[in-house]
Amino acid sequence: MMLKYKNLFSILALWILVGSIIGIMVGSTTYFLLEINDYLGDDIRAKRDWLIFLLPFGGIIIGYIYMNYGKVFLNNTLNDTAKLNNLVIDSVHGKKEVPRRMGPIVYFATFITVLFGGSTGREGAAVQMGGSVASTVNNFFKVSSLDKKIFMMSGISAGFGAAFGAPITGAIFGMEMAALGKLKFEALVPCLTASFVGHYVTTVAWGHKHEEFIIQTVPNITIITFITVILLSAIFSLTSVLYCQLRHGIEKFSEKLFKKNHMKRAFFGGIVIVILTLIVDSQDYNGRGLQMLEQSFVEDVPTFAFLAKLIFTTVTLGTGFVGGEAIPLFFIGATLGNTLHTFIDLPMSFLAALGLIAVFCGGANTPIAAFLLAMEMFDGKGLEYFFIACLVSYLFSGHHGLWPSQKIYEPKSRLYNTLQGETIENAEKK
Repeated sequence: MMLKYKNLFSILALWILVGSIIGIMVGSTTYFLLEINDYLGDDIRAKRDWLIFLLPFGGIIIGYIYMNYGKVFLNNTLNDTAKLNNLVIDSVHGKKEVPRRMGPIVYFATFITVLFGGSTGREGAAVQMGGSVASTVNNFFKVSSLDKKIFMMSGISAGFGAAFGAPITGAIFGMEMAALGKLKFEALVPCLTASFVGHYVTTVAWGHKHEEFIIQTVPNITIITFITVILLSAIFSLTSVLYCQLRHGIEKFSEKLFKKNHMKRAFFGGIVIVILTLIVDSQDYNGRGLQMLEQSFVEDVPTFAFLAKLIFTTVTLGTGFVGGEAIPLFFIGATLGNTLHTFIDLPMSFLAALGLIAVFCGGANTPIAAFLLAMEMFDGKGLEYFFIACLVSYLFSGHHGLWPSQKIYEPKSRLYNTLQGETIENAEKK
């Protein structure tokens, strides 16, 4: 009996130690990622509209890096860093390994995309950096194959918690991201440790201040309001499906068209973004679009802002540029909620918040993490509505999602003809 407790405490000590190391490293790298991206996007690009015309050439640079330095053979398996979050998910399943070089490559490629006006976020790079750091720590400590998977989830948790200022969400997101219908609670301790340490290193030790979105008014709880929320959540969910399908469709089409030549793909994608920018005569949909996202909580935004952002982001990421998808999904959901406020008698900030969370949930397939994100982001307001919204969005999005490598451990419903253990990619083909 004493031996069992001794082994238990030794494993816990290892998990807390390694989780803390991952959190410190990822928290620090995430801080610099956020600060540099803010500087490049807000202080340089926003004041120099002409930089958008250099986006195609930035695409050539990104494509060259991935074609010449992005593919690495580890344990006789090809690991392509261009797969980004999908490679991180594959590493959690034990299929692939995240190379150490992935972190610097993602850093640099994200900076180029942001500087020249690609329509992306930055937080996805933090998650990928978390995977790269976790892989490095795994190799240093020479941990077992089981612990490797657990610490990869810890890297995801650290990246998410540090990037969004949501440590509780980050802990669950690391366990929920890789698979539908399954939470690996064995990873709770290191994921929780890494997420909280990463968050506090970014915000307390380095002093980064995250953006805040405030719900001014939450509607009273009534049956009519609940029914309205359910219907709206279905709309938001289908919007996330549209985003995912268009994003994957553009990626497959551009790869086939340019025979997987990343330089030509990204150059072409950059030209398309430049043309779209000239057509709308605005750079509100380039970069993160944080100004309009915040505006959607307090005043009207253009009616089709959500659709414009959806197209800009799917073209940017589908043609090989690099960046996060969470903030674009926030933008799409919040501005769509703002537009629906014209037809629905519910508070504007509430509808924007509902859209933000529901579209993200439908795309990420992480209902628990999305609900917790709403609780942390909006100070617990409207928890009943957000809980329903996350469940409805998760169900209505079907077996679609941002990351084709996600495994389906349990189908969302018996109505979906999907075998256990299939990936999102295989399910979408059907």
